[in-house]
Amino acid sequence: MNPRWLIAAPMSGSGKTTIARGLMALFARRGWRVQPFKCGPDYIDTKFHAAACGRPSINLDTFMASRHHVRELFERYAREADICIIEGMMGLFDGYDRDRGSSAEVAATLDVPIVLVVDARSAAFSMAALLQGFLHFRPELRFAGIIFNRVGSERHAAMLREVAAEVGIDCLGCLPKSAQLEQGSRYLGLDFSEAAETDELMRLLEEHIDLDKLTQTGLPADHDESATPSPEGCTPCAHAAPAADRQSAGLTLVARNDEAFSFIYEETLEQLRQRGPFRFFDPEEPGDAGVLRLLAALIGSDEGVALLYLPGGYPEKHVEKLVANEALRNAIRDYAERGGRIVAECGGMMYLCQSIVDDEGEHPMCGVLPYSITARKADRHLSLGYRRFELDGREYRGHEFHYTQFLGPTPPSACQVFNAKGEPVATPVFRHKNVLASYTHLYCS
Repeated sequence: MNPRWLIAAPMSGSGKTTIARGLMALFARRGWRVQPFKCGPDYIDTKFHAAACGRPSINLDTFMASRHHVRELFERYAREADICIIEGMMGLFDGYDRDRGSSAEVAATLDVPIVLVVDARSAAFSMAALLQGFLHFRPELRFAGIIFNRVGSERHAAMLREVAAEVGIDCLGCLPKSAQLEQGSRYLGLDFSEAAETDELMRLLEEHIDLDKLTQTGLPADHDESATPSPEGCTPCAHAAPAADRQSAGLTLVARNDEAFSFIYEETLEQLRQRGPFRFFDPEEPGDAGVLRLLAALIGSDEGVALLYLPGGYPEKHVEKLVANEALRNAIRDYAERGGRIVAECGGMMYLCQSIVDDEGEHPMCGVLPYSITARKADRHLSLGYRRFELDGREYRGHEFHYTQFLGPTPPSACQVFNAKGEPVATPVFRHKNVLASYTHLYCS
């Protein structure tokens, strides 16, 4: 079995994201095939992972998918890797309902050891009490070791090593306070390269983390290979693509580019590949005659489009290019009105609306949905959380994360949407002919 761990922290802001990304890049540079994973629904961290590892990062989420599916998914991608690194989310035990859906639940589901990244600022031996609670709160969890972050001095590091010895866990490293180990807000501007910063980050990790001990902790001596879930015995997602008829014969068109339409779960793409032929296209690029011809083809014919998939992203940052491609916007509107199948999530739903309004003015979009979206700074506020709803006898699960809002009153919904605790939320779901659209990023269930 290859080395594998889940990198977690007692709370957000401890440095686990930066350290996880740095370790991924470091092992990849050493020639290892590094398979990255991300706990939860985050679709931004996975892009940093992919940039560091050169292979897609896979979301592991026990609300949007079953534990059975999460185990199958992990083993499927781990099989082709030399090392597996899972980045946790928030604090180790923070889930949608107490510790349900947390990084701890993912670690227990996969039976992988945890590397705990701890912010050690302004603390010494008192850290022992904190760690004692984390190490023994859920006895079924296995801990590989501790990485202390933001360590003030060599004397501070020596005290923290005594803390680790006191609670009976390996200290894998003590990282000093450093600008390279800090990460700012990720809402806008998705530059995933940052080559110079990554080089300095890797240097710090090589200097201050015992990488040999780290890799050994990911290889428990008592691991039973026969206990690994067999992919042949697992049931994949219940349907091959959100709101798609698996018996449809035509092509699936997927909008994709670097930012405006970039939030796509890798498992969604895998299910689309299994479903049949599909093609990426960029709504910002004018003159794609092939896409226009496909949208104009007879609906339901073998040569036509069976599904148009418009994922999320930041279309509000690219309104000029989207407006300029009028031929495509008109073709999408015509396709929808003639009964074409469309799934649009968050940014994709915004693109289907009448317009996007920002501080510069109003910008026409496809006009399939008779609503306007405001991206004005004064109107921005965060809408965040898991979502679940039932429509046409099928349950959908996903996640909502956006700052834009509907301009004016919230439109009526085709069904009631609930959060992870079963409480109703005001997020609308739109059903117009064969169009399914909402702010929710859907995941196969």
